[in-house]
Amino acid sequence: HCRRQGPGGETNAFKLDDPDKQEEIILEVEGTIYTNADFTKYLKDSIGDSLKSLTGAALSRLFDEFVDEKILLKRAQSDGVSLTEDEKAAYLAKLESALRTETGEEPPLDSETATLYDRLLVQKYLSLLVKEIAADDQEVADYYEQHKSEFLQTERVQVSQILLASEGQASGVLDKLKNASEEEFRRIARTESAGPEASKGGVMGVFKAGQLPNELEKVVFGLKEEEISRVVESTYGYHIFRLDKKFEPRLLTTEEAGSSIRTKLLEQKSEQAVSAHLATLRRTMDWKSTTENLTFPYQRIENE
Repeated sequence: HCRRQGPGGETNAFKLDDPDKQEEIILEVEGTIYTNADFTKYLKDSIGDSLKSLTGAALSRLFDEFVDEKILLKRAQSDGVSLTEDEKAAYLAKLESALRTETGEEPPLDSETATLYDRLLVQKYLSLLVKEIAADDQEVADYYEQHKSEFLQTERVQVSQILLASEGQASGVLDKLKNASEEEFRRIARTESAGPEASKGGVMGVFKAGQLPNELEKVVFGLKEEEISRVVESTYGYHIFRLDKKFEPRLLTTEEAGSSIRTKLLEQKSEQAVSAHLATLRRTMDWKSTTENLTFPYQRIENE
């Protein structure tokens, strides 16, 4: 089945903060009532200043998430899940630090902490729900066998450079590097390169195709091991590259890929468990949404 589409990509003209509709009830979950004012606050907490760019379809999906959160909150409360004072303090401290660092905003007011604690309680409830989920060695091995292409490493190169400000300087340094040993290259890089890796003897690191600017990549990947390039001009200056080592394409072993596979499997299993649990709660709990009271035309997803 398909969902009904609204005008896609257009700036909405919905009055989400319409004062005449803020107190209208849009959701009841086992006796707890939520209004448009609650959903508007949820939107602002989730989206920030981007509300006016949201389409009716996007707002509808956010309302679905709002409903899910409130159902989970009620179930967590009825199951006796609670937050310790240490958990609350640690959460607020982490949030306040992030706000100051990333946005320069003031920490949340006391009047807002109840909403924050509700979200933290839902997170705790879900973490308890999935805490026993595991991925054993056989599942990891099976995933590896079925998805080997994901673990094929393409050709990579370890490259060093000497970066000069002018073509004249670069030509002079290149003359010094004729038949130079690796030790001599690194000495010159430390004393004459303007690159940020000069202190490391010019070692830039290991790269695969697509990670360097195109005009530099063509030169670097065309070199042989221990070969020094011609002078290459770019917007950064004048480069002289040394190809330190080539790493041929190879397939990671199960042991090398195991950690990332296990993480992916745990994420997949956790998402499936939460989705199944939510479906059960929606069927068994006493709740009702009144979408006609929303401040935008709700678009339902049929049988998704």
